[in-house]
Amino acid sequence: MEQKQKAIVVGINLHHQEDFAYQMEELCHLASACDVEVVGELTQHLNRIHSSHYIGKGKVQELLAFILETGANMVIFNDELSPSQIRNLEADLSCKIVDRTLLILDIFADRAKTREAKLQIETAYLHYMLPRLVGMRKSLGRQSGGVGTKNKGVGEKKLELDRRKIEERITALNKELEALAAQRETQRKQRQKKGLPVVSLVGYTNAGKSTIMNTLIEIFHHDTHKQVFEKDMLFATLETSVRNITLPDNKSFLLTDTVGFVNKLPHHLVKAFRSTLEEAINADLLIHVVDFSNPQYKQLMQITIETLQNIGITDMPVIYVFNKADLTDKQIPYVENNGVYLSAKQKIGIDELIQMIRKHIFTDYKYCQMLIPYDQGNVVSYFNENAHVLSTSYEHNGTILALECKAIDAEKYKHFILHEQ
Repeated sequence: MEQKQKAIVVGINLHHQEDFAYQMEELCHLASACDVEVVGELTQHLNRIHSSHYIGKGKVQELLAFILETGANMVIFNDELSPSQIRNLEADLSCKIVDRTLLILDIFADRAKTREAKLQIETAYLHYMLPRLVGMRKSLGRQSGGVGTKNKGVGEKKLELDRRKIEERITALNKELEALAAQRETQRKQRQKKGLPVVSLVGYTNAGKSTIMNTLIEIFHHDTHKQVFEKDMLFATLETSVRNITLPDNKSFLLTDTVGFVNKLPHHLVKAFRSTLEEAINADLLIHVVDFSNPQYKQLMQITIETLQNIGITDMPVIYVFNKADLTDKQIPYVENNGVYLSAKQKIGIDELIQMIRKHIFTDYKYCQMLIPYDQGNVVSYFNENAHVLSTSYEHNGTILALECKAIDAEKYKHFILHEQ
């Protein structure tokens, strides 16, 4: 029978950070996501992190006594530790040492479903482990390739290899990821040819991005087969999903769902997921989903904004969706400037969200009247499927359509236009 993993979480509050208590709470949630039971917490206020042990020497002794008292077999630190810090802490504490980065990597490894997501995680994991190989054979053997036992294979197999073989593996993984990225770029260009605007959902993990996507699919397509995986858990979505949303007036847009962000998201992961996040970089509109029921929502919004800036998204139209507002005393639906307070789960405020999306992305539509000869019935069929036909009448020399269509279509069929606005 496998020993239950019990951990003490440790963090340093540098320069009195306002969100430190929430960071520690989130660290406990991350541990729970790895099936680790948190049995204690130790914090320290410092002006700088100790280079040898992360925490002060006195705190190391206090931590050792805490481990013996609680029966913990693991200590989880709130920051990324250096190789020497891990080595020194393991020597003094005689238990498994895990940092926030490894914890997040472990969750991602468990959640990854597609081939691409698995390759991205393995690349990030190997980049993390590479500088930690020198002089750490014994220490890394104890790490078991992650926090839990679920991705043991990834860790134990890789850590037996030497640096050269790991670098060769990273090169091979990058080649495969580049091929998949090129494939996605081809698909993206094909979608762009159709002239459909792209709306991308971004936000902190577990804010409700997938719930919003599924609600829109259900309302406008009545097709639950197209819905994406959705669960009240950290990093439920690692794969980018793209769905076509067609509104009742035949106006369409592509909706993309991206990986959620988290405080101190490891830079290896941001780099590994960059090609996936390019769906957001190439969007016409961002929907920044916020868990309004979280007391720290403003800090989580700021973390999302900073992460987007790190991948090159700085100047793009944004709608702020304050989701889960039904769990607060806010009256919903409520629209304010470029934000809407709603509940995706209760389907309250979705009409208001759609109206805001319309204002941003359907600016290139024209109203016009066309006279289409009877031998051009395929053009009438095209507009019935791809435009908002307001009225249809029949003259002796053809069909008259009053419609709202894309400017690109108005230009293509301008020889049929009687008048336009």
